Amino acid sequence: MPDEPSSATNQAATLAAHVYALVRACPAGRVTTYGWLAKAVGYPRGARMVGWIMNESPQGVPAQRVINSKGELSGNWAFNTPGGMRKLLEEEGIVFTGDSRVDLKRYGWDPSRDLTPEALQHILNTADNNVPVSKRLVDLMKNDAASPLRETPST
Repeated sequence: MPDEPSSATNQAATLAAHVYALVRACPAGRVTTYGWLAKAVGYPRGARMVGWIMNESPQGVPAQRVINSKGELSGNWAFNTPGGMRKLLEEEGIVFTGDSRVDLKRYGWDPSRDLTPEALQHILNTADNNVPVSKRLVDLMKNDAASPLRETPST
């Protein structure tokens, strides 16, 4: 059936749903990183993949709470105005260092560390898997060398 989603599309949608569910679970006034999210969904080297997923995050996902491992606002460009991501985080009570970073020791939320294994599994199990994913995201996951879901050519 040509209209049925492919296995890669289903896999990308499930991963996106898990990432979005975790981002929604990140408390206001806290931040998480691409790497922490990747680890929590079972891909400890998948930070780049989480970045691709977050690039497509739908309404209702507090994307401002996802930053890089250095405490930098690497997704700031995706917000409507310059400084929009920072403004949203400051409204949640996050204070930035002099070099415009977030102190991860103070504000960081690592789902693998800060949730019990049962709570983490509950969030993943109850994620809404009906998340639309773009062909671009699926192609990246299938083909990019950094993707843990990369399809390797058979020899």
